[in-house]
Amino acid sequence: MRVFGLRAPGRTFALAVTLALTLATSGRAADTIRLAVQKTGTFSWELAAIRAGGLDKEADLTLDVTEFASPEAGKIALRAGSADIILSDWLWVSRERALGAKLTFYPYSSALGAVMVAAASPIKTLADLKGRKLAVGGGPIDKSWLLLQARMKQDGIDLKSDATIVYGAPPLIAAKALDGEMDASLNFWNFCAQLEAKGFRRLAGIEDILPELGAKGAVSAIGYVFDESWAAGHRDAVARFIAMTRKAKRLLVTSDTAWDKIAPLTGTTDAAMLKTYRDRYRDGIPRRSIVDEEADARVLYRVLAEVGGRDLVGPAAELDPGTFYHAVPGD
Repeated sequence: MRVFGLRAPGRTFALAVTLALTLATSGRAADTIRLAVQKTGTFSWELAAIRAGGLDKEADLTLDVTEFASPEAGKIALRAGSADIILSDWLWVSRERALGAKLTFYPYSSALGAVMVAAASPIKTLADLKGRKLAVGGGPIDKSWLLLQARMKQDGIDLKSDATIVYGAPPLIAAKALDGEMDASLNFWNFCAQLEAKGFRRLAGIEDILPELGAKGAVSAIGYVFDESWAAGHRDAVARFIAMTRKAKRLLVTSDTAWDKIAPLTGTTDAAMLKTYRDRYRDGIPRRSIVDEEADARVLYRVLAEVGGRDLVGPAAELDPGTFYHAVPGD
């Protein structure tokens, strides 16, 4: 058979092979990942950068995004099998694993809350919170609040009894701080950024106290959470998803222009506040190995378990060994 001497059919055959390979590759790589996203959360900022930069197409991923009103709704969606990936914390993942759900976690952000005071406040150190009125965004088992309590107990101060504590939803706490109803507030990082842009002072970031509690570096409290059996069946798609989010974060670190797409999602047009959002978001981008992240999380888990008890961590006294996802190239 001398088919190689037939030029036109040869070219046709070559084109057909190329097209077939392209379609096969495209069909294999065009995975759909279902994301459950809190409507007002910062994950929507990252997704805006991904879409604006075409990073999802570059990764050959289709992102099917469903917005929810609260983090709890996202957790329900994940556990019900109607979402593949959500944002949550390793503490919840470890607790769920202890209860039989084999979820796993990959770092998204180490941005944590802070204790904020008015610029002219006489409160200069954390010890000065004694006898003051402290508002806490969240509830009695909010992780930042528990970590702050643990740190203060090292200095012989029990904030639960030595200060007046008021709990509330983060937006409400931020509003009351602005109105001067509290001596100090402990809130989520984005609400702290709002106060900072309006002249409030960071008395201490939670990340600042972690070394005193045994951590050796910044710890990502929030991460991408997914079922490990789903990840095992979509290993390549997960790797491409994480590589895509890394590119988005690099873009948001290096390009102020990239934030133009995010600005409408922040709910403000105030230039100072937008800059503070941007700077604090950048500060929270993970820069450590998974091994180091997990080692520090294990230390902090013990601290949280001691302060928060079973109501917080469930039946497990230690961080579950499978909590952190280790199957990404480069980690």
